[in-house]
Amino acid sequence: MIRKVSFESQERRINQVLAALKENGINSIEEANEICDKAGVDPYLMCEETQRICFENAKWAYVCGAAIAIKKGVKTAADAAEAIGIGLQSFCIPGSVADDRKVGLGHGNLAARLLREETECFAFLAGHESFAAAEGAIKIAEMANKVRQKPLRVILNGLGKDAAQIISRINGFTYVQTQFDYFTSELKIVREVPYGNNPSRLKVKCYGADDVREGVAILWHENVDVSITGNSTNPTRFQHPVAGTYKKERTLAGKPYFSVASGGGTGRTLHPDNMAAGPASYGMTDTMGRMHSDAQFAGSSSVPAHVEMMGFLGIGNNPMVGATVAIAVAIDLALNKK
Repeated sequence: MIRKVSFESQERRINQVLAALKENGINSIEEANEICDKAGVDPYLMCEETQRICFENAKWAYVCGAAIAIKKGVKTAADAAEAIGIGLQSFCIPGSVADDRKVGLGHGNLAARLLREETECFAFLAGHESFAAAEGAIKIAEMANKVRQKPLRVILNGLGKDAAQIISRINGFTYVQTQFDYFTSELKIVREVPYGNNPSRLKVKCYGADDVREGVAILWHENVDVSITGNSTNPTRFQHPVAGTYKKERTLAGKPYFSVASGGGTGRTLHPDNMAAGPASYGMTDTMGRMHSDAQFAGSSSVPAHVEMMGFLGIGNNPMVGATVAIAVAIDLALNKK
């Protein structure tokens, strides 16, 4: 669909956006839109469907990224994801935290990793009070395995069994109730409860842990090799300690584990004394992410406004993972008639 191009902080982004497009043989955002339309792919709508409260700049960033991928004539969804990352990166405001960390390219590379066969299980490691992990998981579950030979497993692992069950019921996931034996360090599966009848959503397993040790055991049980931490209200109590401990244990065992920290969402509530520092005021969330992550994004896992404040796009980091995967798969299917 052809739409009028207009988005937040357009004047601060447009120069580098146009430069990235022209490097790939595209003269304008309008032309990028036309390229997507002719290919039968609607990144604008797919982004909007992933997180309904996302900003216009996120939707147009995906239009530009998708057009670059189409123009390149990519042969796989993983290659499409990396090309999308070029478009996302071009929307970073110069001099911002997001620009400095190359977050757009990072999102493209993460999605590409999830679409390649060597990745077996991806975990959203979060406090389950955040629905953003569910938004990202839904899109990955719906789309990733359309182009993979070996299905990618997706799990949610967070603090609290009741919360995990509620998230499962609302989103149609499979709730896995576990019990951790603190004497033997054995994880027992008590029961699995599937909610709903959507096959792709039921494949998403949702776990609730009582503490860090059980959270780490859940990751081992699923043989997680890639994860992203949400920020939530429990970053110091659960997800960062879980990721850090698991990172240490996987390294000692000689097994691969790629850890992504979504950013610094609640650093402001943890460290209000840092507020005057502006974009540097990430506080404890950001600091803990630095200790275990192979890649670190910027801003909240869920809140579009906070990610945008970091100079990036108005969409949560977790939904963004889902959107990038979904759009990359759509491009692969459209171009290569799979």
